[in-house]
Amino acid sequence: MTVADALAKPRPQPTPVSQPFWDALRAERVDLQRCDDCGRWVHYPRSRCPACLSDRLTWTTVDGLGTVYTFTVAEQATAPPFADEVPQLLAVVELTEGVRMSTTLVDVDPADISVGMPVAPVFDHGDDGLTLLRFRAVG
Repeated sequence: MTVADALAKPRPQPTPVSQPFWDALRAERVDLQRCDDCGRWVHYPRSRCPACLSDRLTWTTVDGLGTVYTFTVAEQATAPPFADEVPQLLAVVELTEGVRMSTTLVDVDPADISVGMPVAPVFDHGDDGLTLLRFRAVG
């Protein structure tokens, strides 16, 4: 038994505000909030727009396409439960809509990752019913 086997990986805990985001991922969609008053895209899920403080936010499906904004290749596990994922391909992806998401990259050689690399969503369905959003290189 390895350390990773002995320790459970931390999982996000949906809240009433974020539940629609997680529900969309389970259905293999990327849904973001958009402010009905100022038009700003909002991520992470919130109850008010960070630009104008409106509470009129509408969930909107987007294609999930974007580019790598920044990344790192972690040659050592960032925490013991992730020892089985080394190297960890950690990234911030900027979606076409302008929002940035922390994520991990999959199905890509670490040497091929670059800032500006086009990416598409990958829906990682967990045994616990929660789906994580990861990204893979496209093009």
